[in-house]
Amino acid sequence: MKKTIITIGLSSIIALTGCTDKEADQRLGAKNNAGNPTNVNNPTQYYDEDYRNNDNKSDDFGFTRTNSATIDGRNISNKDASIDREQLSDVISKLSVQIPNVNDAATLVTDEEVLVVYDTNAKDRTETADQVKRTAMSVVPRYYHVYVSDDYQTLAQDVENFSTLKSGSKGIDYTIEQTIKRMLKSPQGYKMSDEENENGEMVNDKRDHHDNIHQKMDNR
Repeated sequence: MKKTIITIGLSSIIALTGCTDKEADQRLGAKNNAGNPTNVNNPTQYYDEDYRNNDNKSDDFGFTRTNSATIDGRNISNKDASIDREQLSDVISKLSVQIPNVNDAATLVTDEEVLVVYDTNAKDRTETADQVKRTAMSVVPRYYHVYVSDDYQTLAQDVENFSTLKSGSKGIDYTIEQTIKRMLKSPQGYKMSDEENENGEMVNDKRDHHDNIHQKMDNR
């Protein structure tokens, strides 16, 4: 009888210990993975970053769940996010040529601007410019500024010449500004909002290094 009681007692202790260890592992796992965004449908589970759909099927949904603990006290800005600029430019160009009367499009995506040069036979140049611009705006993060031009024969090659350069290339900011000035001679569509001009620039935002381009163009 004593042996039976002892056996039952040991079994209970082992079971409780097992549960305790399991709960501790779960808590530890959650803590270790707190810094990793998850893309699972069960908010009570945590998975490593490699729990992803590696098939890369175009019809798969994309989902990521995160919270303030994920940031872990770091100051994360918009520009810290990883952006595939090549892919964005491809998407914008393909969407642009689906707009009525737009035949060709060349798109450059930098760290904060989108330049779209397109060929069109549209009679209403402003309306087409607005459609192209808003198409690009819908693809990139909202802090981007978008500049468009229907002077395809003149500017398409200029935009393409930037494709081999990088954000840190010498004199790149000045060269892009000069190209934007030429693009602004074409219609830019309508204002994005009461606070933003046609290109998505804040009207009173003096921090933007392109904030004087429109003023210079107005004074030309």
